[in-house]
Amino acid sequence: MHLRFSEKDIEDLAKQYLDRQQKEESKREFEEEAALVGLRNEILEKCVLTRDQLERVARWKSPRRASDVKKNAEDYVQAVTGFALQTPNERARIEVLTVLSGVKWATASAILHLFHKDKYPILDFRALWSVNAEVPTDYTFDFWWTYVEFCRGIADRTGSNMRTLDRALWQYSSDNQ
Repeated sequence: MHLRFSEKDIEDLAKQYLDRQQKEESKREFEEEAALVGLRNEILEKCVLTRDQLERVARWKSPRRASDVKKNAEDYVQAVTGFALQTPNERARIEVLTVLSGVKWATASAILHLFHKDKYPILDFRALWSVNAEVPTDYTFDFWWTYVEFCRGIADRTGSNMRTLDRALWQYSSDNQ
């Protein structure tokens, strides 16, 4: 993996993303993202998501699958997300989330990105293109972990937070792919 753009452009690309999201056609997505980011402290404190919160993440990340989240019982969602947000095992963090109805790798990565104390990127075809990675037919832990470490390295070198990097990756692909 390698960035298709200079690390020094991350902040500017992330700003372009925010400017774009605030325009009328993307206003709903921007408001959903802001609401989810607003839940971060509460979820970090409780280390668990409710079914409603999970549905909101799914609707933001994968709208077509969001209705499947309702198939999960509330206590099941809380048990699975509580485990994922508290286990020290990296593989268990991501893979356990995919047992929930309506949660595939992309949504699981968004949950960790938004609500885990550690830094995680979001799996997205645009972000993967921006780091010159092929989108696999089936995600694996090894692929995901390589991507996580790559993105953490960039964030550490540049002093960017993962949300800023994620926005920059998405924006660059949107402008150039």
